Parts: sequence; structure tokens; C-alpha cells
Amino acid sequence: MDDKFLKPYNPRETEDRIYKLWEDSGFFNPDVCVEKGITDKNAETFSLIMPPTNANGSLHAGHGLVMTIEDIIVRYKRMQGFRTLWLPGLDHAGFETQVVYERKLEKEGRTRFGMDRNVLYKEILDFTLQNSSNIKSQIRKTGASCDWSREKFTLDDDIVKTVYQTFKKLYDDDLVYRGNKIVSWCSKHHTSFSNLEILDEERIEPYYYLKYGPFIISTSRPETKFGDKYVVMHPDDKRYAEYTHGQKINLEWINGPITATIIKDKAVDMEFGTGVMTITPWHDPVDFEIAERHNLEKEQIIDEFGKLLPVAGEFAGMHIKKARPLIIEKLRQKWLIEKIDENYKHVVRTCYKCGTIIEPQIKNQWFIKMKPLAERALKKIENEEIKYIPEHYKKISIHWLENITDWNISRQIVWGIPIPAKICTVCEHGMVDIENKITKCTKCSNNVKTDIDTFDTWFSSGQWPFATLGYPSKDDFKNFYPTDLMETAGEIIFFWVSRMIMLGLYITDNIPFKKVYLHGLVLDAKGRKMSKSKGNVIDPIILTDKYGTDAFRMGIIVGNTPGTSLSLSEDKIKAYKHFANKLWNITRFVLSNTESLPAENTQEIKIMENDQKTFDELNIFIKDITSDMDNYKFYMAAEKLYHYVWHIFADKLIEESKDKLKSENKETVLSIQYTLKHVLEKCLIMLHPFVPFVTEEIWQTMNLKNKKLLMIQKWPFDLAQGKPNDN
Repeated sequence: MDDKFLKPYNPRETEDRIYKLWEDSGFFNPDVCVEKGITDKNAETFSLIMPPTNANGSLHAGHGLVMTIEDIIVRYKRMQGFRTLWLPGLDHAGFETQVVYERKLEKEGRTRFGMDRNVLYKEILDFTLQNSSNIKSQIRKTGASCDWSREKFTLDDDIVKTVYQTFKKLYDDDLVYRGNKIVSWCSKHHTSFSNLEILDEERIEPYYYLKYGPFIISTSRPETKFGDKYVVMHPDDKRYAEYTHGQKINLEWINGPITATIIKDKAVDMEFGTGVMTITPWHDPVDFEIAERHNLEKEQIIDEFGKLLPVAGEFAGMHIKKARPLIIEKLRQKWLIEKIDENYKHVVRTCYKCGTIIEPQIKNQWFIKMKPLAERALKKIENEEIKYIPEHYKKISIHWLENITDWNISRQIVWGIPIPAKICTVCEHGMVDIENKITKCTKCSNNVKTDIDTFDTWFSSGQWPFATLGYPSKDDFKNFYPTDLMETAGEIIFFWVSRMIMLGLYITDNIPFKKVYLHGLVLDAKGRKMSKSKGNVIDPIILTDKYGTDAFRMGIIVGNTPGTSLSLSEDKIKAYKHFANKLWNITRFVLSNTESLPAENTQEIKIMENDQKTFDELNIFIKDITSDMDNYKFYMAAEKLYHYVWHIFADKLIEESKDKLKSENKETVLSIQYTLKHVLEKCLIMLHPFVPFVTEEIWQTMNLKNKKLLMIQKWPFDLAQGKPNDN
């Protein structure tokens, strides 16, 4: 027995060395596995694309979960004999990264506003590359057996080229357009968002009932009302039958007398308030749609910084937060307030990053027509060509796709993939120009300027599966697309998963993946969402340094059912450090008591009846674990393995073996020795996807004459054949 077993298992002394052993072997690469005869060249493929980690910081507990689940899957498939590809990557993460960098600028007393765009881009690039190196080191720390030779970055030239070609194809197919539409605008970050990046927040605020000529209107935002000159009511509302569509009425308003126009529109809810409302088309999506239907004027009231424009008179230049109470006071002085409800509960749309109230603005942006893309995706999902784990995400996806709206892909930030387009300086017509050749407007022949916006990050990452595999001509695309599985967080099912399906189908005419495995959030021990402000963020790297990576992996996978949030505590991870030590001690006992077991001709050993029963029960157990693994029930497989090793193998089998090992009957001793070693080997193989470091370290020690890595051992049961595999 190796002297190392005289000491407790030490992850710090083991993990870096073991990972280097794996990486140097080349077996993370499916091509190397074929070249070295580990995997049959005609074997079935299994491919998984790593969700690209944001290259702007460090891994958090959610990343730790992603790496653990995906590595379990990949190690299992590799051991089953698949040509297994796990392609890693990093995301430039456009807006997310720029926000992180802006915080850095604030600490330095700087701001991006007024900075040269090229200088800012270069600074963020350097920042991202520095973080990328750190993140890749941390991914290795989790034990991820991904193929680093195929690593991709969302700003790689070939990825950008693919993104541009997709944009051009959408434009040529009349699925991309540039238009003045209302968008969600953050006045702090000065960029528009898609609807998915808006956080709905319930608030209790005053609600104002105002006298608008003969009507009572209501609003929670009086600061938007300066330009209201259309009063809208339902055409079937009998209370207002005397008023006709297009009728003009004179009335006193905030800054003096105005002429308002009556508009009849079915969008008005007759049951809400007084059934009458004024509209501010520039700053409200519903109002915008009403104005579009009736060809009404649209006037901007609030600028991009959240300040009132000259239309607000004496309040011009004032931020809306400061202006609101002053506006209410003026309305009070003019006797235009009917009443105020101080406890009005409603939903406010806010920026998901800074909490600033979203200020809708009419902007000239690029939009994708989503309905044609969604229709193809719906057919594939409804036909179950893509399966969801857990299944309820299928219904969620279908509902969203059936109600999808056009996607604003323009972002007013520096960091990201520039939109390859020209804009007419006169008519504002947009022209896609990936070759940078357009010099005159194709609509009015006037001069053009380069679009300075960047793509929404989700537009580029929505093409990740086929772009990373080298669509359309690379061998990887031919061999590994569509991928077998997409594993990611349930909370980005719309941001990313659904868009990958739509864009993958549109470009390749095939689904990007066959299954979607969606995990939940990682919460703290009290079931709260982690945040820096709460001080409850769990850093996986700190915990792996403290307790070992295997302990972290077991702690984050046991009890973690797909789609369900997991409460994670340091105590839970600490408990699984004891499991690694238990496995180490079991190995020490087995090796110290099987040294006399012959290395060869073990088939001649006579297996005693009780030991044969152990073999039979073990085979049933292996089949059960294999079934769990094939059905993506890793949380169950991990827990069953834990209990088998601790309570069946250690507490029962080893304890019962102690008397047998003292027997004077040589056949009895050989039988139990063979049984102990056999059970240990099978347990190590099954445990390897979950706790790869300690199992590989043990395996290397047990097999001094056979330096074959545990990570490429054959899985002990073939469920399709219904029989054990021989190693």
C-alpha cells in the first residue's frame, strides 16, 4: 500500500496535480481519444456547449453549479464510450461588463461620458482579458473536463463574422428593420433594453386624480402630463357618448390653456378609474400604440437623462424626481387636483442592473421581427424534437413564443460587437453594410454615417451553438451539431435558450440541441437570493480551497432537482469533505487487506455465497445508478452513491469482512479480498463524475502497473444492452 494513505486526504496537494494529469493526457479532446484508441472512431457522439461565462469578474455559486452538472454529464458520457465534446467559452457580456467597468471608473472619479470611444473600448478589453485568464483558471479549479483546444470567445473574429452574416441574412429576408419605436430606456446607463431586461417591482406610491376640463383623469406620473393633448375613451362607453372622435375641447392645464382632442379607442379599460385617460405617446407603450393607430403627434417630455424638456415650462431641466412634488403643488394651486390616493399599489418597470425607473423613449433602433422565427421554434417544441428537463419549462417556452414581440437589438454602449450598418444623415434610413462599402443612402442618395450602436449581447450568444462549431463548413459542425444538450439556468430560458432555438433553426435549418436541462438558482442557507448587498454571496473558489472541490461538487448536486432553487450552506459542503475522507479511509482498509490478493488469475478465485450475493446486489445497484444518470437524475445518483459507500460498503460490508479476513480458510480470505477490491473499483468508477479528484488520486495509487486514467475507464453497465460492461 502506498505510504500516502497513512495521511489524511489533502485536496490542496492533489487537485492541481490531478487536473494537469488530465489536461496533459489530451483526453478532454474527443479527437485525441479516438487517435489513442480510447474511443471508437465510429462511436456515437455527445456534444455539449458550455454557456459562455461573463468575462468580467469571478465565478459565483451559480457558475459552480453549471460546471458541476455539465462535468458530471461529460465525464459520464466519456466513460460510456461516446465521442464526447464539451466546448468551453467566455462571453464579452456587453452591457453587463460595461456596467462593471463603469463602477470601476466611478471609484477612480471618472465617467464614460465624454471619454473617447476607442479609449474606453481598449480599457474594457484589457480589463476583460485580465479577468478571462482568472476565470479560466477558476473553471479548471472546478474540475471541468472541457476541451480547451476548442475554447471560444464571443469577440473572436470567426464568431463576429458569423454574427454579421446572420444579421445580413435577416435584413435580406426582411426580418430586420430600423424604425422609430418606443423602447425601454435607462436614464442612468443611457441605453435601451429588450423587454426581458426589465425588472418589474411592486411599489406603493401616491396616485393622482386630476381635473382635465370636464373629465377626471388619473396617473402615478404627473411629470409626463405636460404634453397631453389627447383624451381617450372607449367608443362603447355610454358615459361619454356625447363626445365624438376628433372633437376639440378647450381646457386649463398645467402651464395654461390648451386645446385637447377626443380620441375613441378600444384599448381603454372602461372599468379602470373613470374610463378616461390622456396619453403621452413618447413615454408609454400603450399610448404609443394608440397614437400609431390614429396617426397622432408624439412629443418628447423627458430627455435621456431623466430631465424635463422646455415643454415643461418653469420645470425644464429639472430631474423628474425633484420635479414631481413641485408639479403637484402647482396643480393644487390651480385647483386641478380632484383627490390623491396615497397607498396606490402598482408595478413599476426598472432597470435590472441599477433599479432606475425605466423611461420609455421613442428611438430609431434595429428590431428583429420575431413571430416568423417563433413559429418554426414552436413547431419543433410542440413536436417534442426538443425535450425540456423539467418538462414544465416546455409550457413556459410555448406561452412566451406565442406572445412574442419584436426584439430591439440596438444597445447604446461602447463595449460589444458593433452593428455593421450605415444610417442616412437625412432620412435616418438604416442599411446593413457588413463589407463597409455603402457611401450614399439607398433610399434618398444623401450622405450616410456609421451606426455607433452595438448588438444586444443575447443576439450574438443566441448563435453560440452553431457559431462555435464552425457553421457551415467545419468538421465540428458536421460531427457535433445539433448538440445533445443545453444545460443552463431556468431564469434565462427567454433571454438565451429560446433565442438559440429560433436563430439556430433560422440559420442551420436544424435545432441547436435535443434536450434542455434547466437548473434553478443557488440560494443561501436561509433560502435567500445571493447578493453582495446582503453579504450572503457564496464564493465557490473559497470553499473549494477550504474543503476541496469534490466536497463542493457533492454539496451543490445532492438534493438539487432540475428547475428547483437550491439552498447551499458552508456546513453542507463541509459535511461532504468528510465523505472524501471516508472514501480515502475505505481505500486504505481495502488496500492494506488485499495486498496478498494475486494481481492475475483472479478468475480462478472461488466466490463464496455471501460474497456472490454482494456482487448480485452491486450489479442491481449499478444498473439503478446508470438509469438515474441516463435520465439526468444526478441529484439522486449522487445521494444513492453516498449512502451505498458510507452505509453499505463501509458500515456493513467492511465491518463483516473483518472476521472473514482473519479466517484460516484461504478460499474465504481470497473471496472477500476480491469482493472488497471489486466493489471499491466499481464505486470509484461510478463516483468519478461526481468527485473526480479524490477518485482519480485513489485510482492512480491502486493501479501502479496500469497507468490508465480513471476518467477514461469504461462505465460498468450498458443500459441499452441490459448487461454489465467489462473493464
